[in-house]
Amino acid sequence: MHPNQVLIERFYTAFQQKDFRTMQQCYHPDVRFSDPVFPKLKGAEAGLMWEMLLTRSNDLTITFSNVQADYRSGSCDWEATYTFTGTGRKVHNVIHAEFLFKNDLISRHDDHFSFYTWASQALGLTGKLLGWSRFLEEKIQRKAADGFRKFIQKQAKS
Repeated sequence: MHPNQVLIERFYTAFQQKDFRTMQQCYHPDVRFSDPVFPKLKGAEAGLMWEMLLTRSNDLTITFSNVQADYRSGSCDWEATYTFTGTGRKVHNVIHAEFLFKNDLISRHDDHFSFYTWASQALGLTGKLLGWSRFLEEKIQRKAADGFRKFIQKQAKS
């Protein structure tokens, strides 16, 4: 197995165990992360985002499969099942992750999933009616960014 394949497996095994510190150690200091909710995280922000999500989640379960990697890039498929705290609705998110590597660490991590499907599950009727719109996606991004800023400020104080 290629070492970068082992790295991806280490990352997602830590994710399953809610071990955000190990997840953070898998990232290069200059990592770039992107997904439809957190589109432009850089450096320590990426690891802090996982810390926020894992410390706030009560019922998150993660599965992963199809891990592939070589010296430059890699990918895997993963699924998250959890209760969206904003509405109390159950979400089953199916994600495809793509990676780039630098110095034996993840330097780029892009998660791809259907925002419409996610919004339909997390927000119910509102998500079904507006989940296709850029307006709703940007609103969710702003709300997530605001919550993330508050989390970082709280971490800085403790």
